Amino acid sequence: MKRLHFHILATLIVMVLSYQVNAQTDYSYKNKSLPIETRVQDLLGRMTLEEKAGQLNQLNGGVLTGPQAANDPGQQGKLKLLRDGKIGSFLNVVGAAETKAVQKIAIEESRLGIPLLFAYDVIHGFKTVFPIPLAEACSWEPAMAEKASGIAANEAAAAGLHWTFAPMMDLTRDPRWGRVMEGSGEDPLINSVFAAARVRGFQGNFDNHHVMACVKHFAAYGQPEGGKEYNTVDMSRYSFWNTYSPSYHAAVDAGAATVMNSFNVFDGIPATANKFLNTDVLRNRWGFKGFLVSDWASYGELITHGVAADAAEAALKGILAGSQMDMESSAVVNNLPQLIKDGKVPQSLLDDAVSKILYWKFKLGLFDDPYKYSDEKREAATMLTPASLETARDAARKSMVLLKNDKNTLPLSKNTKNVLVAGFFADSQEDALDFWCGKGEAKDVVTYRNGIANKLPKATINYAQGYEASGKTNGKLLVDLKKKARGADVIVAVIGITGKHAGEARSLADITPPEGQMEMLRALKASGKPFVVVVHAARPMVLTEVEKLAPAILNAWIGGTAMGNGAADVLFGDYNPSAKTVISFPVSVGQIPVYYNAYSTGRPHEDGHDGPNDFWVSRYRDIPNSPLYPFGYGMSYTSFEYGDLKLSAAEMTASQTVTATVSVKNTGSREGEEIVQLYLRDLVGTYSRPVKELKGFEKINLKPSESKTVTFTIDSKMLSYFDFDGNTLLEPGKFQVFVGGNSRDVKTADLRLK
Repeated sequence: MKRLHFHILATLIVMVLSYQVNAQTDYSYKNKSLPIETRVQDLLGRMTLEEKAGQLNQLNGGVLTGPQAANDPGQQGKLKLLRDGKIGSFLNVVGAAETKAVQKIAIEESRLGIPLLFAYDVIHGFKTVFPIPLAEACSWEPAMAEKASGIAANEAAAAGLHWTFAPMMDLTRDPRWGRVMEGSGEDPLINSVFAAARVRGFQGNFDNHHVMACVKHFAAYGQPEGGKEYNTVDMSRYSFWNTYSPSYHAAVDAGAATVMNSFNVFDGIPATANKFLNTDVLRNRWGFKGFLVSDWASYGELITHGVAADAAEAALKGILAGSQMDMESSAVVNNLPQLIKDGKVPQSLLDDAVSKILYWKFKLGLFDDPYKYSDEKREAATMLTPASLETARDAARKSMVLLKNDKNTLPLSKNTKNVLVAGFFADSQEDALDFWCGKGEAKDVVTYRNGIANKLPKATINYAQGYEASGKTNGKLLVDLKKKARGADVIVAVIGITGKHAGEARSLADITPPEGQMEMLRALKASGKPFVVVVHAARPMVLTEVEKLAPAILNAWIGGTAMGNGAADVLFGDYNPSAKTVISFPVSVGQIPVYYNAYSTGRPHEDGHDGPNDFWVSRYRDIPNSPLYPFGYGMSYTSFEYGDLKLSAAEMTASQTVTATVSVKNTGSREGEEIVQLYLRDLVGTYSRPVKELKGFEKINLKPSESKTVTFTIDSKMLSYFDFDGNTLLEPGKFQVFVGGNSRDVKTADLRLK
């Protein structure tokens, strides 16, 4: 009996110890006191091949719970995959209640209870919509972009989201491309500083008021031939390293959690299957530690590109090249386990990808509190707050570029009694926002008409449609316009392009104002009444004919929820415009692409030089070479005078620096801000160099008659560039230094690197 009792006792002890070991083992990846890396490896060791591949599977979710979804076989099929551990992330599942309900299924009904990542395109605002990123960059205030991105992240996080597919930092020189509005224009430095600012704004310290950023689209997506969406991209690696890669690199250096593949080919290989981009550059050269996600079905599009015969080969080529999470094509989840079993893909590649995804799920605290982002009370309290709307208003007015202002037509007097607001877009909420407006709603937008009415509550504000939504006009609309113009003291005319033509898949061959809008402007010109033009568009338009007609032009871009109030602040002088272009405005569509940082060519031409030796040169015969409005251009309600540019030394070595100083004086009658810009040119090098490159800028505020000395420090990094292989070159020789208020009107000095 004693032996039996001892045997039973020993068995119980073994069972208890075994239970404790198993319990500790079962839950060790949930133990928050352990390092994240330890928890990741513990969980990774418990997963099947199919569950690991599932973490790389991202699907478009939409509404997955509730009565309607319950009767939808497609949505129920996605939930079955989720329960089977074959989905790691959803995009487009939005809202605190819905994300919580779907997350609950992942946590409670899948084998390992691995939480989901919920992703969404939060490009320039979630519920509170800020100016399009292209406009925002015209402020030359990265801190403002960081603040706006932080507000957008807070709203998105309150709606249950963990991840935004932004910022888009594809440098572009073609305003026909619909996605020009998502980037920061034609210059590498501007793109880079705004890339880093937006990453910081979105991600913060990764608390539940911020979201993961995603740098897109890697790489060179902003240069499609003809400005046509999804078109071929073909460029040299020299251009890639010097012009197109810096903004991606800056965002990675800022700590971006994720990067997204681009749709285009690079060196003839689609980005998703491009080892040079995804492994050699992103991982090995730049040290990117996050995970790489495909763009929508870009794994599957390897078949359409003609580099993969089927989905299995697409998954094979993508994974081997360094791509990881598969958005929407299901090529990876359906084929990768078998590819590994067949020995075609090392399991280490899958484990590495999954460990990176799990790391960020742990980093966000989702294993400890899967529902921390899904709080309906917080969601309701966070959206469209007065503070957020005020920031959106400030961002809108800081983004608007004053392109023309003859005889100080602007600002308009706030004592004006009768204002006519003309143009369909002046009062259309439905045309105010773009494709990438997040969850922003047209009903919340302050139109230009309403903004002016808010500014002048005692004035009579009349409205004339002027043209139809299509841009066409007719006799009835013009008669009404002329009649109302007769009773107006001043007219604000709004032209442009609907926000419905802004964003992905919205490329346009013709970006000139429609003839109906021009007929409206000609009628206003003939009325003899003072009028100004506001341009509402998500891209630079061809404003050559508008320039001839209008005494004043304010390029308002697409300014977001508070655009009307922001525009009224500028039009009536409560805000002195300071924005400057970050992309050149073409004289005609045929001039595109036109950009300031071009190469000289062997036969350069300077507009205005038309002598006998200026025939066999690189030029147009019917238009200038120069843009209508150059990069860095923008007017103010005051004026600024630049003194001579002075260098602290005429020569420097690689280990030395030289300071460039210039005195700037406000010679007008109003306080104002000026963006002082530094450009350099390498006159002789191994490779041909651009005629100008932006290397620095400073925004200063000056009171009337006040002067400030602006100083830039020139170091060897500013004088260097990349060769074909991405190696840094610093070559001795002559350089030109330029400082001015835009890329065209500059002061010049000479510098030699010994």
